[in-house]
Amino acid sequence: MNVFLIGGSGSFMDNLIIKLNKEGHRVYLLTGNRYARLPYQKVFERYNFTYDCTCLMEIFDSVNPDLTIFMGAYDTNFKWLDEEREAVRYSSSLMNILMGYAMKGRGRFLYLSSELVYSGNYPENILESEPVTPAGFRGMALAQGEEMCESYRKNRRLDVVTLRLDHLYGIPKTRGDVTDVCSKMCLEVLEKKDITINEDCYFSLLYETDAIEFIYRVAACREHKNSLYHISSSEVISQRELAETVWEIMGADNGGSGFAKDADATESSRNVPLPTEQDASEGPQRRVLSNTLFDSEFGNPFFCQIPVIVKKIAAQMRKNPYVFLTGEEAKVPLKERILKKAGWFFRAMIPFVENFILFIPFFMLNNRAVGNEYFGRLDFYLLYVLLFAIVYGQQQATFSAVLAVAGYCFRQMYDRSGFEVMLDADTYMWIAQLFILGLVVGYMRDQIAKLKRESEEEKDYLSLQLSDVQDINSSNVRVKDALETQIVNQYDSVGKIYSITSALDQYSPEEVLFYAAEMLGKLVKSKDVAIYTVSNASYARLFSSTSKKARELGHSIKYTEMGKMSEALANHKVFINREMNQDFPLMAHAIYDNDEMQMILMVWGIPWESMTLGQANQLVVISALIQNAVVRSNRYMSALEDQRYVEDTQTLETSAFTSLMNAYLTAKDKGLTECTVLKVEAEPETYKEAGRQLMGKLRQTDYVGTLSDGGLYALLSNTSMQDAQFVMKRFAEIGYESHIVRDGDE
Repeated sequence: MNVFLIGGSGSFMDNLIIKLNKEGHRVYLLTGNRYARLPYQKVFERYNFTYDCTCLMEIFDSVNPDLTIFMGAYDTNFKWLDEEREAVRYSSSLMNILMGYAMKGRGRFLYLSSELVYSGNYPENILESEPVTPAGFRGMALAQGEEMCESYRKNRRLDVVTLRLDHLYGIPKTRGDVTDVCSKMCLEVLEKKDITINEDCYFSLLYETDAIEFIYRVAACREHKNSLYHISSSEVISQRELAETVWEIMGADNGGSGFAKDADATESSRNVPLPTEQDASEGPQRRVLSNTLFDSEFGNPFFCQIPVIVKKIAAQMRKNPYVFLTGEEAKVPLKERILKKAGWFFRAMIPFVENFILFIPFFMLNNRAVGNEYFGRLDFYLLYVLLFAIVYGQQQATFSAVLAVAGYCFRQMYDRSGFEVMLDADTYMWIAQLFILGLVVGYMRDQIAKLKRESEEEKDYLSLQLSDVQDINSSNVRVKDALETQIVNQYDSVGKIYSITSALDQYSPEEVLFYAAEMLGKLVKSKDVAIYTVSNASYARLFSSTSKKARELGHSIKYTEMGKMSEALANHKVFINREMNQDFPLMAHAIYDNDEMQMILMVWGIPWESMTLGQANQLVVISALIQNAVVRSNRYMSALEDQRYVEDTQTLETSAFTSLMNAYLTAKDKGLTECTVLKVEAEPETYKEAGRQLMGKLRQTDYVGTLSDGGLYALLSNTSMQDAQFVMKRFAEIGYESHIVRDGDE
């Protein structure tokens, strides 16, 4: 599946990417930083955009995720140094992400929270039902994020799950990664050679790889029962026990005085390396999340032992003490630094070496040209200097001019002494000419190169701005087109839909569902619409349809075995056939009454570009309005039930049966349904008993009644004349002969 990860770099993110890649998923990553250069594990596609960028919806469309994971409390893009400012940025970022996810409306969304939503002392393990009690701005921001996720889950009926991780810890790589209580104790030993603890502080630790196994179980499951889970080892440990383990593994090798226990418990708690939200707490501090709910649904994986991880943390800090004590990057070994410097030196020397090598042939050409009748006036040194000035600029022009002067003086001393050469004015004129031309040409070349670089940088910047403008404009154009279309024809507006569906009120109660199918086809712009009525918990019968295509599923379907469609209908969602499976309609929606499915609306023959969230929402609105009309007709029918049926039977009175039969025959003439009317041979005095026996051989959607000619008739809905033969045989088996009539006449 397509997995969309959202968060900054770090060991937790890297391990999560590794896990998802191992399981064969395609991983996409939103870094949250436009100019992110931090290292990440390899992903299929990486997006360097901030959380407040305008193109977030386009990113969701591009990824089309089956699973979205927001790192939340463990997103390293939020430093929490200025908690008030970061809390505002965090909430706005999460809101923008949830908006993008909700607009896409696809897949599951996992939000990672932490134990910081609780503060104070809890004698028992904390259950998911326990109200949150955040103490600081960071805890309040995380708790507010949980509320936002729950609100989107309920109001938009999305698959959003919140996971609270209990005291997550891992192996730090730099001083900035030292954020959990375990690594803080190790760093305290490294810095101060002792550990300050609070005797009344109890918690449980969860290692990163264990947490990732928990998270993956929720991510990979097909169904889950709850929207909030605590992820915790639930193994209670005190600060003293953890400190003893740290000291045993790390402290003894560093020397030191051991533990420092303050007399004042409050002052002690301020020195304990815990998150800042607990610094102002007084008295006992016990916060252990209960993972009972998670275990009952997903099981409990193997937990890494704390001493094993502490040994790895200690080894990491002993290996790079400079990194953890100073916060700077680790020093590169001398050999690597020399190679690095040497590499830079060799790269810088290449133009000088090239310059010197080419000086040799120009020196030889100049010596051969001296006294030559044809080349004597040609200045090869000047050409040599101009060549390097044009190619490399001022620096190499100066170096080549120095070599040319040396070569010139050396050649002049063949015939004269060095003193005579130095006193010759022509020599200085030639040197001035050489340097002036070389430096001017080199300067012009450098300026041209500088202008090119600046123009390229400006071009890149403007291209980036243009890309953003295009993203914003494309979104605005889509909104404008949609609003323009809606304003021009007002066909898709709620007012227009209501005005059309309200026309159902003019039909008789028997005709409402027939014309509801016809009206639905007009509103969704499709000629292929079907309405099925649910007869029991598993089957649905075709009531009305507008075309042969709409009847291809058959007169009776077992909708509970229709895979994704039944799953979407059961969750009160609109089914959209994005796989274009020919065994299913393109869109379908169920109408419920008191949590019981009453009808299923199915639509075929709509274009791919119309299978959108907007069209799905429109179908929901239409379904609700149709339901209102059906409810009114059902209430009317129920109110007149005593007048419609013969007493103590299911046989319709003459007027009621006549009205019902006319409604079916009219709908049949319009191609909205199929029906067949049978006349049953029976004596009038036996109609009551015959009606009881005949209904025992019919479906719930069939009717028995009398007409004005005094005869007994059976109306078979969604039944062709050929299928009616089977019903006639069943009637004959219980002693009643029957035959088919048309329009109620023999």
